[in-house]
Amino acid sequence: MTWSLFLHPAQWRLVDIWPYLFGFAGVLLVIASYWMQSILRLRGFAILANIFGMVYGLFAPSPVSALQHVVSLPLNVLRLREMRRLTSRLGRAASGDLSMHWLRPFMRRRAFDAGEVVFRKGDEADCVFVVADGVYRLIETGIEIGVGQMVGEMGLVSDDQTRTQGLECVEPGELLVATYIEIKELFFQNPEFGFYFLKLVSRRFLQNIARLEAELAKRPPTGQ
Repeated sequence: MTWSLFLHPAQWRLVDIWPYLFGFAGVLLVIASYWMQSILRLRGFAILANIFGMVYGLFAPSPVSALQHVVSLPLNVLRLREMRRLTSRLGRAASGDLSMHWLRPFMRRRAFDAGEVVFRKGDEADCVFVVADGVYRLIETGIEIGVGQMVGEMGLVSDDQTRTQGLECVEPGELLVATYIEIKELFFQNPEFGFYFLKLVSRRFLQNIARLEAELAKRPPTGQ
């Protein structure tokens, strides 16, 4: 099919133009996805655009377009599944589960040895940690942080973004790490994530206060 055929509508035949109809529909879906504020809708439109684009690329034919959409389709499907899982786990987290393991697909692993300091009080805060395994302890208060617990989130909402306490490794293990930039990107991609993350941060803050008060209550009274 040549461009001259488009200049003469009278010569159009469905058998000739139907792949191009799929191609134009795919382009419209891509443009529509740019207007989507929800990452779930954006991924959904992108998947439909991939399907229409594959049909166009295979039957037009257009090998470059076909290859692009064949590669993009599974990536968009994978990201859509990850975001749906994240959304469903957020609901469970809001109902009381403070485990942050549902962030695993968006985080990287870092190994630490016993006695190694993860960060010190006053250091610049630029990431959050979730304990994958091992045991860690806040240096100033002696509070232990175990598997599934999050630490380092307070710097995200503080003005100076510095560590309020240090963290050291007690038993060898791994931490899941996500930068504040990545967390903020998730905020914009999924407003529900932002809401529930802040809710979890506030709960963690209240838990830390209660734990600190309990530790202080155990200490013997000072002399008069």
